[in-house]
Amino acid sequence: MRGSMRIDGCTRTCGLIGNPVEHTMSPAIHNTLAQAQGQNLVYVPFCVQPGDVQQAVEGAWALNLLGCNVTVPYKSEVMSFLKELDPLAERIGAVNTLVRTEGGFKGYNTDMPGLLRAFEADGVRPGGGKVLILGAGGVARAVAVMLSDLAPEIIILNRTIERAQKIADEVNAYAERQPVRAMALADWKQLPAGERYLAVQATNVGMFPRMQEAVIEDPDFYQRIHTGYDLIFNPARTRFMQMTEEAGGRAYNGLKMLLYQGIIAYELWTGAVVTGELEERAYAAMKHAMKLEE
Repeated sequence: MRGSMRIDGCTRTCGLIGNPVEHTMSPAIHNTLAQAQGQNLVYVPFCVQPGDVQQAVEGAWALNLLGCNVTVPYKSEVMSFLKELDPLAERIGAVNTLVRTEGGFKGYNTDMPGLLRAFEADGVRPGGGKVLILGAGGVARAVAVMLSDLAPEIIILNRTIERAQKIADEVNAYAERQPVRAMALADWKQLPAGERYLAVQATNVGMFPRMQEAVIEDPDFYQRIHTGYDLIFNPARTRFMQMTEEAGGRAYNGLKMLLYQGIIAYELWTGAVVTGELEERAYAAMKHAMKLEE
């Protein structure tokens, strides 16, 4: 019956592989969706110890799990133990969703398609102008890969330009053009004063315990941003977002990206389509779960 959870001999299981997993909001997303659609499915977290990722994947397969999400620190390590990789996940170099196929799991990256759906939901068009990415870690690389086919120009700003250049070289090697370039964070004033950018904040600056900090503190930088997207979702309003809004730009956090990466994973597992009111219900459940943890 829709709206109620049942556990019986036909219940399918999905789960989360990571460490730690205690503060995940993914169960709120997936169990809400399953109950609303009458899917006989439950989603639970699995804390996997370092060195046990292969056994976790093999165990999930042996136990007939329908699929899994993968979170830090295993998104790259898990790739070695999968039967197949989706081309986007292979390009990004990270997998966050395992889908059961004949003979093994196929790895997908739903984080970046989730970001695109979040952009769409918020009326942000990444193909319409130039993009700044703050940071040069794995998330920044994933954003650069995802947007390399859309944005006319992507600039990666990072404290050490060598890391940013490495990502630019890797992403440009996949593209038929050279959309990505690197810039040292300290050189941001070289950006043309008349240009306005979509800026994606892809560092952990702004999270606890650095909640009162931003990667760039100079208000003049934010005059160059028409839309700021901070991939941090807790706190809900970071200093980066605050400074973007104070300069007249729009600002968003990463909560909708988290929602949509989960929805896309759920759609891959079940074949269902999630839109409209059901998206809102899952979003509300996720925000409620986050408040309970605070």
